[in-house]
Amino acid sequence: MTDATTVRTYRDYGQPLWRRILLTRETGIIAALAAVFAVSAASVPNFASELTLQYLLLDTAAILLIALPMTMVIVTGEIDLSVASVVGLSSVLVGVLYQGGVPMALAALIAVAAGAVAGAFNGFLVTVVGLPSLAVTIGTLALYRGLAVGLLGTTAVTDFPDGWRDAATGTIPGTPIPWVIVVFGVLAVAFGLLLHFTPFGRGVFAIGLSDSAAAFSGIRVGRTKLILFVLTGTVSAFAGIYFTLRYGSARGDNATGLELAVIAAVLLGGVSIFGGRGALHGVIAGVLLIGTLSSALRLANVTSDVINIITGTLLIASVVSPSVTAWVRNRWARRGRSAAVSQP
Repeated sequence: MTDATTVRTYRDYGQPLWRRILLTRETGIIAALAAVFAVSAASVPNFASELTLQYLLLDTAAILLIALPMTMVIVTGEIDLSVASVVGLSSVLVGVLYQGGVPMALAALIAVAAGAVAGAFNGFLVTVVGLPSLAVTIGTLALYRGLAVGLLGTTAVTDFPDGWRDAATGTIPGTPIPWVIVVFGVLAVAFGLLLHFTPFGRGVFAIGLSDSAAAFSGIRVGRTKLILFVLTGTVSAFAGIYFTLRYGSARGDNATGLELAVIAAVLLGGVSIFGGRGALHGVIAGVLLIGTLSSALRLANVTSDVINIITGTLLIASVVSPSVTAWVRNRWARRGRSAAVSQP
């Protein structure tokens, strides 16, 4: 899918460097995050404490991880709604395998491999069979969730090694930063380099602007999309292992609805739902913005229903705002041209 409002022109690159860096949607999201954090720290009791920051990062870690490959998928104009089901499936696999006597490390590797297979299945249906990703991943959302519930039923596995649980929830000594954020930081650098500084990443943006034009330019569209779906499944499975150890429970319904939070954060971070536009630093800021806002509202005793309404409003605004901005810009441009023509 192509969105005409995301196409860059020579005029875009004719602006001074500071304008191209500062006057962007991603910079606006980062500024909004800083403002929300500052207001929350000043007005909400205990929000600025180290314990609150630690739990904020622990709560958003799974979303941060999945948002990295999801960003690249959406930039190509596709979508993956099955990520939360892959989280639940990998959680159940870890629990069932460990309960059956498999070492924890091997169980985790098998769960990650299963996530890669699930992502490859999504990619196969989209790239080889030619089905739309929205329909495919809605179907596999139900399929993978059904497999998870079928493997474990209504029971839960809660007996996991203390060392693994401590690794998932522990923090860097002397700081409130969990170790999982270090893992996320490494992955964020890797995905950032892949998306923004490699020919593969430029191909991802080209595919988002036009599949046909990218194919005629020599980009292997199908292979690129397949790789991205595999990456999404793999990282989602890893997030499922973290989710299991974070809450100490492997259940078939783990992470239900998490895909909506991931997609909302990615779109809020400046990625176009039509493909062809986005940046990872904006997505990371979008995830933290939603997490910070939710944490502050919970500490202020706001109900979860109100928090969901606010999150949904932010999602709608993130989708609508680029079109509205482009419409206003075009109106002003036409008015300026009309004024120039009318002058003697």
